[in-house]
Amino acid sequence: MIRLNFRRWWRGLLLVGLSCTLIAGCSVNSDSGKTLRVATEPAFPPFEFQGVGGQLQGFSLDLMNAIATAANFKVKFQSIPFDGIIPAVQANTVDAAISSITITAERAKTVSFSRPYFKAGLAIAVRSDNQDITSLDSLKNKKLAVQIGTTGAEKAKSVPGVQIRSFDSAPLALQELLNGNVDAVINDAPVTLYAINTGNLQGIKVIQQLLTEEYYGIATAKNSPNLTLINDGLDRVLSNGEYSQIYKKWFKAEPPSLPAKSLFENQANDSKANIITSLSIIWRAFPLLLQGALVTLQLTILSVVLGLVGGSLIGIIRLSDIKPVRWLARAYVDFFRGTPLLVQIFMIYFGIPAIAQQLGFTFNFNPLVAGVLALSLNSAAYIAEIVRAGIQSIEPGQTEAAQSLGLSSVETMRYIIFPQAFRRMIPPLGNEFISLLKDTSLVAVIGFEELFRKGQLIVAGNYRAFEIYAAVALVYLCLTLLSSQAFSKLEVWMNPIRQQRK
Repeated sequence: MIRLNFRRWWRGLLLVGLSCTLIAGCSVNSDSGKTLRVATEPAFPPFEFQGVGGQLQGFSLDLMNAIATAANFKVKFQSIPFDGIIPAVQANTVDAAISSITITAERAKTVSFSRPYFKAGLAIAVRSDNQDITSLDSLKNKKLAVQIGTTGAEKAKSVPGVQIRSFDSAPLALQELLNGNVDAVINDAPVTLYAINTGNLQGIKVIQQLLTEEYYGIATAKNSPNLTLINDGLDRVLSNGEYSQIYKKWFKAEPPSLPAKSLFENQANDSKANIITSLSIIWRAFPLLLQGALVTLQLTILSVVLGLVGGSLIGIIRLSDIKPVRWLARAYVDFFRGTPLLVQIFMIYFGIPAIAQQLGFTFNFNPLVAGVLALSLNSAAYIAEIVRAGIQSIEPGQTEAAQSLGLSSVETMRYIIFPQAFRRMIPPLGNEFISLLKDTSLVAVIGFEELFRKGQLIVAGNYRAFEIYAAVALVYLCLTLLSSQAFSKLEVWMNPIRQQRK
């Protein structure tokens, strides 16, 4: 009995000792297992980009990894579009963001920045044969391309009479300049110079005059405990010479001196999160959103009309007895239904002009023409299948009866088959119209300011993502409900049986 109690006492003492050891070990280094989710947009070389094999690399990523090692934490990078990075930090979807984010007083009201880690500035990029644009003043009444949500986009707004096209990334804005659709690009100087020096951009030069002097910082949410950890790691990297090594690796030069403390650190957010403020923001945004809604309707109606004409022809050809013609129509449908609409928009707007330049002649697309063309070609593929199914749903006996009356094949299709088939096609055509209305948001990638892009531009200015995108969703909902009701009325109007019952 005594031996049994002694064994129990010894086992209990051993368990207590092991528990104390584990607790002590965890408390000695509480940050060693901490992992920070860090947002970045890998489309901004040499700061953030995807290398061979899809591996993320760049100056900013090397620096963030060095900071993590110095401050004893781990990093998990998440790729997010630039205009969504600040909202993601605000919502604590990520713990921090390093994506060449310029520290500004307006941004400092919504997020907290680390001490500056890079000194940069904006520059004007033009085509090599352009001798007219030599300064910011010479951009008056010109066409400019910018990346949405950047300080370059804000600087472009200060130029009188300028036409601005906003793109999701800097490479797309520079490609727009290369294709000759705009006169200049306002972008961060190091990025443009890197693209030119590496040979990725031929025929573009940078005006050797910086428009601004800016600093990049690592963004965190307001009152985030991670800010102290990041600043501590950055201080160590700057002091031990590792920052200088990373800078020389990417820029082949000595790094400039940086401020020793955060900029605009006392900025307070003057917008309180309450219902009245949110409704006020939505109300102020509605005029611009309604302008975008009109553009969305314009795109949708033009694309559906052209798609209906093309799709009807292709759908009829799909029923042809001539095999090569039928196979070509099938190939068209399979291609446009089997590839993403976004890829088709890029191929048409950016790809075709680039190929034309390689062949030795200049060819440019107007954004409206390119958007309508892409949406129409895509819509025609879906409408072709709707038309084919509608025609095949008509009983074969009606064709035989028409032929017995002496009608030709064209007359049979025009007067007998297609009118009946069209009534049956109205519900799926309504679905296609609504789908196309929502798909117009993809045209925003080529700088077309429809409803969704208007919302993005507003968010880039006030960083109130939830309120603005909720308003955008509400406008889309109203448009789709009205469209659904219109097609329902059309279906009743074209159905004589339902009209008699009514």
